Amino acid sequence: MSKIAIFASGSGSNFQALIDAAADKQLKTEIVLLVCDKPEAKAVERAEQSGIPTFVFSPKNYETKEAFEEEIVQNLREKEVDFVILAGYMRLIGSTLLKAYEGKIVNIHPSLLPAFPGKDAVGQALAAGVKVSGVTIHYVDEGMDTGPIIAQEAVTVTEEDTHESLQAKIQAVEHRLYPKTINKILTTKCYS
Repeated sequence: MSKIAIFASGSGSNFQALIDAAADKQLKTEIVLLVCDKPEAKAVERAEQSGIPTFVFSPKNYETKEAFEEEIVQNLREKEVDFVILAGYMRLIGSTLLKAYEGKIVNIHPSLLPAFPGKDAVGQALAAGVKVSGVTIHYVDEGMDTGPIIAQEAVTVTEEDTHESLQAKIQAVEHRLYPKTINKILTTKCYS
């Protein structure tokens, strides 16, 4: 069975969806580590409640990005992590992590990439007045939300949608699509 680490920076709703999918045996992997760059994040609490080990750090305590990424890689290797799953991790992955886990880092983004990369994709979609947004799961490269796309699913945007309502619709798709897609990647070994 593959071992995965999940990286998160915030509330961890996708992290929780993956925990639940693994507990229900819908996700055939073992979550062996949460990596979090915000010690106060709710994702840390979710990990503790589920008995998942954590590596929590503050980037400002390191001289360089390479320094904290080297420590992350060390933690991943100690846990024999096969694959890295980003679930609301709000930092660009640097060359240290990309080299150590080349083709084995996946991210989820709340838009139909290449539309609306970066922060607040939901707000960007609403501001642009689009009728369709969605979810993209992609491999991670050195760019911001530019890696090869693995899966996408559209979400209809209505005139009544607010930031909160559209985000809720997108998250419902994310929580279903992410475990299913990760499972497919891990069971077919179709890494990029």
